[in-house]
Amino acid sequence: MKIKYTLSLFAVAAMASFFLSCNKPAVQEAKAPTTDRINMMAADWERAKKFTQAYIDSSDEKSYAFKASATVRTFGDQLLHLAEANYGLIQAATGKASEMGFGKLEGKDGFKSKAEVTKAVMDSYDFAIAAIKDMNDTQLADTISVELFPGFKPTMTREAMINKTFEHQTHHRGQATQYLRAQGKTPPQEMLF
Repeated sequence: MKIKYTLSLFAVAAMASFFLSCNKPAVQEAKAPTTDRINMMAADWERAKKFTQAYIDSSDEKSYAFKASATVRTFGDQLLHLAEANYGLIQAATGKASEMGFGKLEGKDGFKSKAEVTKAVMDSYDFAIAAIKDMNDTQLADTISVELFPGFKPTMTREAMINKTFEHQTHHRGQATQYLRAQGKTPPQEMLF
């Protein structure tokens, strides 16, 4: 009887162990962070690059030295300022380093012709797009605080800084519209999609 009782206890314990192990959730591998939002942002930057290229294509060599009345920048300098900010602000947003940034292009020798300005501007978009693509959606929520100018150190999420950079390049592309119109040139049609 004692053996039967011992075997019964052993059988119950084995069954309980089996059922408890069946109820344990399977070990799940950690999911890689998503990039859905990053991919959408990168697509918008690709579109913005094409839109800016269309502005450049609407100009001619003389356009780059053109200065509308009561402005501080030439047409070429507007585009170079846009490029400097793409570098500087995207570096702040993503943490990806670049030797380019504020004060490196606008008004400098070697960035006066249409070809030189075009290359500098398109390179700035390539930098921005690559830096954004190196991120994931989780990183967009990281809070950063970067001194952009002496005494100006805003705190915001990486996503907010990327969005502000996008807004900045849109603003200066919009200013370039007036430069083209003042020269009798037709700016490109809006490219929302």
